[in-house]
Amino acid sequence: MARVSLTPRRTLVVRLVEAFSRRRFGTVLDPLAATAHHPGVLRGVGLFELSVARWRTLDPVLKHLAIMAAACRIGCSWCVDFGHWEAHHLGLDREKVRLVPVWRDHPDVFTELERQVLAYAEAMTETQPSVTDEMTRPLVARLGEKAFVELTAMVAVENQRSRVNAALGLTGQGFAERCEVPPPGAGARG
Repeated sequence: MARVSLTPRRTLVVRLVEAFSRRRFGTVLDPLAATAHHPGVLRGVGLFELSVARWRTLDPVLKHLAIMAAACRIGCSWCVDFGHWEAHHLGLDREKVRLVPVWRDHPDVFTELERQVLAYAEAMTETQPSVTDEMTRPLVARLGEKAFVELTAMVAVENQRSRVNAALGLTGQGFAERCEVPPPGAGARG
């Protein structure tokens, strides 16, 4: 259950953000409703997310796998749920997305590069980051420095999103069910 109400004061800015969210996602996203209690946070996060959406150096599949790995590692059910919806709308392989929490048990489903990205995202997400030179060298070599920096920034962004949403007590809004993707862990070995 959310730790703040999801019914902020309906200022003009909040109504505009709600309209944008309904048009783009079919509903008002709970993180928007929660952060709308603080107009400065809502504005800052919104502008930042618009900027992040324009980062396009890193392959979108790798980016999404990294985002999902961070969200799963933190345990943000809202982010994982929304991540399934995003994957569906990006046309990503549903099986890969479903297996992200247990990717090590399914090496045949993920390419070597995808496994490297998933390991890096998880290592970066640890409370005490456990990123190593041995982990980063092959990624920089395969992705290039610009895409590697974007990968690193995306994992950090998802850490911020997931930690805020989890701390606010936000849970899934049913996005995964809408795109017929089983919830994380359903049918997967844990």
